[in-house]
Amino acid sequence: MKNSFYLFLFLVSGSASLFSQVMEYQTVTVIESIVPNGLGRSRMISTLESRDYKDFTSTRSEEDDSRNTSDRSSIRLKNFEETKLLNFFNIGGIRFQNIAANDAVVTSKINEMAEEGWELAFVNSGVESYGGDGDDNGIYVTRYIFRRLKQQE
Repeated sequence: MKNSFYLFLFLVSGSASLFSQVMEYQTVTVIESIVPNGLGRSRMISTLESRDYKDFTSTRSEEDDSRNTSDRSSIRLKNFEETKLLNFFNIGGIRFQNIAANDAVVTSKINEMAEEGWELAFVNSGVESYGGDGDDNGIYVTRYIFRRLKQQE
């Protein structure tokens, strides 16, 4: 009976530590140009440094409605990976080979991150395009959000 009680305590204390583990997140953004004639720029971007959103956040209220005065240059970062991708269009129209090539490159990044212990948690995508007469602008943006257990320091 006593041994069962100790075993129970051991299991409960071990499972409690599982619930207290903290996740860390990493975002990879893929921007694919849909500008005709291959004139756009397509890239996969992932950061190599972090920012604390609190450093650039202000609180506004009825009593204090002053603007956020964060310096844009302190938000920008210079350490990031930029992977060139191919554009969806060229002079001949849609290039399915380019789409397949981009898929292979993005999949390679996802596989590398999985090997590093990251799990693909969320995918969010959107399209930006003016859509008016003679519109020749537009991009697909896809954000891949990865997570893993935060490394103990």
